[in-house]
Amino acid sequence: MKINIKYLSLCTILGAVSMISTSCNDLLDLDPVSQITPESYYNNADQLASYLNSYYDGFLQLPFNGGMYHDVNTWNDGLARSDRNTDIFVQDVNGNTRLFSNGHWEVPAGKSLQGYYGNFRICNYFLERVIPAYEAKKISGDDVLIRNYIGEAYFLRAVNYFNTMARFGDLPIVTTVLEDNDAAIIEASKRSPRNEVARFILADLDKAIGFLADRGKFKGQRINKETALLFKSRVALFEGTFEKYHKGSGRVPGDANWPGAKMAYNNGKSFDIDAEIRFFLTEAMNAAKQVADKAELTENTHTMNPANGTVYGWNGYFEMYSQPSLANVPEVLLWKEYSSAQNIKNDVPHRVKIGCADGYTRVFVETFLTKKGLPIYADDTYKGDVSIDDAKAGRDERLQLFVWGESNMLDSDPKAPTAGTAFTKPDITTSVSAKRAITGYQPRKYYTYDYNQTENDERRGTNACPIFRSAEALLNYMEASYELNKSLDATAKGYWQKLRARAGVSTDIDATIAATDLTKENDFAVYSGTAMIDKTLYNIRRERMAELFSEGQRFPDLIRWRAFDRMITTKWIPEGVNFWTETYKKYGDLKADGSAEAIVSSKDLSIYLRPYSRSMQSTNELRDGYNWHEAYYLYPIGNEDLRLASPDKKIETSNLYQNIYWPTTGGGHAEK
Repeated sequence: MKINIKYLSLCTILGAVSMISTSCNDLLDLDPVSQITPESYYNNADQLASYLNSYYDGFLQLPFNGGMYHDVNTWNDGLARSDRNTDIFVQDVNGNTRLFSNGHWEVPAGKSLQGYYGNFRICNYFLERVIPAYEAKKISGDDVLIRNYIGEAYFLRAVNYFNTMARFGDLPIVTTVLEDNDAAIIEASKRSPRNEVARFILADLDKAIGFLADRGKFKGQRINKETALLFKSRVALFEGTFEKYHKGSGRVPGDANWPGAKMAYNNGKSFDIDAEIRFFLTEAMNAAKQVADKAELTENTHTMNPANGTVYGWNGYFEMYSQPSLANVPEVLLWKEYSSAQNIKNDVPHRVKIGCADGYTRVFVETFLTKKGLPIYADDTYKGDVSIDDAKAGRDERLQLFVWGESNMLDSDPKAPTAGTAFTKPDITTSVSAKRAITGYQPRKYYTYDYNQTENDERRGTNACPIFRSAEALLNYMEASYELNKSLDATAKGYWQKLRARAGVSTDIDATIAATDLTKENDFAVYSGTAMIDKTLYNIRRERMAELFSEGQRFPDLIRWRAFDRMITTKWIPEGVNFWTETYKKYGDLKADGSAEAIVSSKDLSIYLRPYSRSMQSTNELRDGYNWHEAYYLYPIGNEDLRLASPDKKIETSNLYQNIYWPTTGGGHAEK
């Protein structure tokens, strides 16, 4: 994102102060207001911009898996791995035992909420000072810019509240800068039911929308009206479907076992959750449609590889994820700019080229349709998966474009020593575990054929990163409208056909639905809780995955759909490429004996790579697959949070309450 360099140093200092000078005793992050920024700082538009610039990167976060953009100055494949810990993508050679084994995720002995409320405080402080000054006409500068900056603050507060709600559920809603007064802090610590929190977030986004300029004003380099509308649809869809599929679990207000029911401050409250679900789904539809109707999808030339000697200009759809600027790509509503000159770089292009201890799963690859719009089990032209090329042949072009296959062009830039050569094979067996292609299905999304960015591991990536795309609006409308009405309206069907046409897939939606056999689909999205959904809804979810993978949406989607339930009773084993039929012949001698030193899993287990079954030693907790706990759908509240929200510092009198199936004792594990 562009920033005003003139004010960078001051803003960076101010931001650092506000985030590191947190109180040791206060629950809601009560920094002295004088340490956030000088009182005289809000006099002109440039000052407002510089204040907000400091928080763009830190505040634009996904609810579960980090930034909405590639991390700067790190050695990884960035957003390519943002669907980690799901059925479609795995990360790290040893996996995530905290989520998928027993006895690792603990209730924090300290505080889990303070950092989030520090972010709210930053936004509250800005709005408390800027809104009155603006209304009194005391801020000089371009009115359009001033209004946009106010809208940005509302948007950033909404993003942070959404991320916090997605993790914790019910939350205290704090919209003012609290004074360091114990009684006031304890009163402000009361958790509002999550439906009220979600309504508050939507209200903030409505305020943002009223202030923000259109995308064209800043060419997508600042938060804008279309971005806020899209995010509003995302939040509303999340909450509407969360309440629908988690109703009765104790995670939804009004449930018989909802922990909030025991709090005196909730006495007298009643909840019509079905009405709330309808409200949120309607809001999602309306906001999404405002973006979707104007969406200009980037053209797919249907070319899968550049010609040797060609770097840019061969396929706009591929290059939407890998070009220096996205200012003139209307589909990208908000994007981040990188710069060698300013040392704002990433390692993404190189790591998606060589491997990064991660990869897509067999479930992911098998879920994509063929170009005929049919599941692989219903299309007799499907070539099987003896090679990656075979698995991709004749399939949805999003699979063909964004996953490496043996014959994909590796380098086309004349500067590259390997110009004109093919990818050939993923590095499945390297001893450098941080670079191992652990599933064999290696991300190609965010790759660039600019050799200056892929040459080595020295963080040379400078191509722009999309943050919000209008294509999501089409998907949000499709899902919300079907969840609300249980029918596929003409608008939704039109959006769907538009997405499929770009992907090189038949637009005969009805043929896809008719050919779908849910018992043959291994995608987690087939289920919500223990109930199998209908074929139309499943295919809407399938389309969402195919369009948005490696953009950080999968984990929140599985959370709101309650799709991890399948692992509560039956372990799930991640698998990758078909290795032991033919592919293994490319790698020479392999240690695959189940020992601690094994590089790949044994063919006795499966012909498919099992990245977490290489070692079958008892010390490998994931050797037999993943499991899940009911508690994990919400994060635990820290023990110290609970204590500090009490007038007598006792947990039993706290204004906070623990999330269901988590104990109140620090270090405690999930109860169910």
